Amino acid sequence: MAAHETGIATLPPLGELRTRTVTDQIFDVLYERVVDLTLPPGAKLSEAEVAAQMGVSRQPVRDAFFRLSQTGFIQIRPQRATTVTPLSEEAVLRAHFIRTALEEACVRVAAERLNEASLAALDVLVERQAEAVAAGDRSAFHALDDDFHRDICAFAGLDFVWALVKENKGHMDRARYLSLSYGSDTALAEHRVIMKALRARDPEAAADAIREHLGRIREIIARVRIEQPSVFAG
Repeated sequence: MAAHETGIATLPPLGELRTRTVTDQIFDVLYERVVDLTLPPGAKLSEAEVAAQMGVSRQPVRDAFFRLSQTGFIQIRPQRATTVTPLSEEAVLRAHFIRTALEEACVRVAAERLNEASLAALDVLVERQAEAVAAGDRSAFHALDDDFHRDICAFAGLDFVWALVKENKGHMDRARYLSLSYGSDTALAEHRVIMKALRARDPEAAADAIREHLGRIREIIARVRIEQPSVFAG
């Protein structure tokens, strides 16, 4: 049977697979630096510099840049510097809408499915968050916050929900990261409320708690617009 009849002819060569993997790694590194504001709005990016620092050719860097531009994190303009975009309130609220819809549905299921071992593991994460807050470690708290939300999905048997959330939450994370110096205490307290609802096996209370928790983003936007207006577009 001919290759084109089996569909084998449409498979990419191994070399292309390797290039795509390198592109993914570059994308992930730059994505994290944009989200945690190591690369702040307005920062300039150079294909040549990124390629040199990461020890790769320029093509996978170019591909990663394109992906970042498609998600709205960087702006590529011909004959001008590539720059990290300002925060977009529209993009943040769009991410919030998607994330809230997904996680509300998830915690309803989690309230009915989580066993004692899962709840105990989540309690440990919350206590580790408390330690990060006490230590003023914003990066650790942000990572543990993600772990908390991810594990609720995983323990409920809904790993795919977190994959969708992660794919869509980047713009929301940029705004949230700006609030960690003053918002971690509130986020921690809200995580404890979520845990109370999960332990009570109350789907409606869990959904209400996650909605209020994620809805805090509107207050964050308002405060950041006052304190750091330059990070927002328009």
